[in-house]
Amino acid sequence: MIKVTIDGVEIEVEPGTTILNAARKAGGAIVPPAMCYYSKLKGSGGKCRTCLVKVTAGSEKDPRPMPKLVASCSTGVQDGMVVQNITSPEVVEARKGVVEFLLLNHPLDCPICDQAGECHLQDLAFEHGAAKTRYEEERRKFDKIDIGDKIQLHMTRCILCYRCVYTADQITNERVHGVLKRGDASEISTYIENVIENDFSGNVIDVCPVGALTDKTFRFKSRVWFVKPMNAHRDCSKCCGKTAVWLHGEEIYRVTGRKDQYGEVEEFICNECRFDKKSKSDWVIEGPREVERWSVIRQNKYEIGTQVQAPKNIGYGNITV
Repeated sequence: MIKVTIDGVEIEVEPGTTILNAARKAGGAIVPPAMCYYSKLKGSGGKCRTCLVKVTAGSEKDPRPMPKLVASCSTGVQDGMVVQNITSPEVVEARKGVVEFLLLNHPLDCPICDQAGECHLQDLAFEHGAAKTRYEEERRKFDKIDIGDKIQLHMTRCILCYRCVYTADQITNERVHGVLKRGDASEISTYIENVIENDFSGNVIDVCPVGALTDKTFRFKSRVWFVKPMNAHRDCSKCCGKTAVWLHGEEIYRVTGRKDQYGEVEEFICNECRFDKKSKSDWVIEGPREVERWSVIRQNKYEIGTQVQAPKNIGYGNITV
């Protein structure tokens, strides 16, 4: 085991652990945000730069600081390493700039976007963004394409995190979409329309951190804070069958994978569970699902007295709902 100190918190981790995962082991406010990294997808990370941190001491043997901010999702820890995240003004300012870049071409779609209320970019902008933008140029525009009857693609909202590409590469038999073109013209697309239809294609919806890929069967049905997420399971021959069903009264509006506190699905689910099983009789309902992220979805869902820890840098403290 090796020791690393992040924002004054000392953590013992296995060799080869990244700074981000070391911080996640400790939990709390010292964990850097991440928009592209996904622990269950090989090769993810290093693209969005929101997890930048400052290494003030490289290791016990070589305590010199690293000359630049580093991406915590792809930088391994060393024994005796000292890292600053929210305690570094340089990191806070850099993260503010990264958020500004991510929002340059992102449309103000929150009022009509199905991802609103569980969007990681919303959280990031709220916690680390600026009140105003300096951008005055025209935003990117893309031709609308139909990628299938289950998944809606809004390329204008995409931040090119590559998560959906890695998902299709690693959990499906054949990937049919990817990043086309280069530079500012890069986009997630396919060469042939209506082709994303394999048994696990719906997982690209769960891994997308923004509203670029959404569920057509849930489209404009309800805001997520008006429905109740419940843990449920069924016997499924294709996947684990463990899901979160979102109830509006006695009706299931949508089915998703179960996500942890960092917004990552615990296990990927098949399209049959996600799109075809919308009757309450199809599922064994286990009970209310605890939403661990700081989210509006928590409101009015749980017993009075539940303590919700707001992000420390926002300053709301403990809130009782």
